[in-house]
Amino acid sequence: MPHLPEVAIIVEFETLEGAEPEFLRIMQDHAQRTLDEEEGCLRFEVYKPIDEDGAPIPNRVMIDELYADQAAVESHHLNPRMSAFRLIVDPLLKSRKRLVARAIAEREMEQGILPSELNAANDD
Repeated sequence: MPHLPEVAIIVEFETLEGAEPEFLRIMQDHAQRTLDEEEGCLRFEVYKPIDEDGAPIPNRVMIDELYADQAAVESHHLNPRMSAFRLIVDPLLKSRKRLVARAIAEREMEQGILPSELNAANDD
């Protein structure tokens, strides 16, 4: 079975004072749309960083995206929604730190049951 050269993107955002609620709303919508529209997006999570005591860190948001391969990342960047998304989000931000990585352990691509393997024993 072929292996997937998955690409992870992790971004830490610092929002401007008072902009976090709007940024979170927009980012959560963007995450769901990306998952719905882009087959190559395997995960898109939005996180709220916390301190050592478990209290939310003000004006901080993180995202964790996982794409099937580099082509899926490029497709995401070319999504027609991205330019409008950036225009809306950029004025809400003080900074962003973006990390791109590949998984060290590759996973085998799941193919399910092949047609040649179908028989009555597969019925539930």
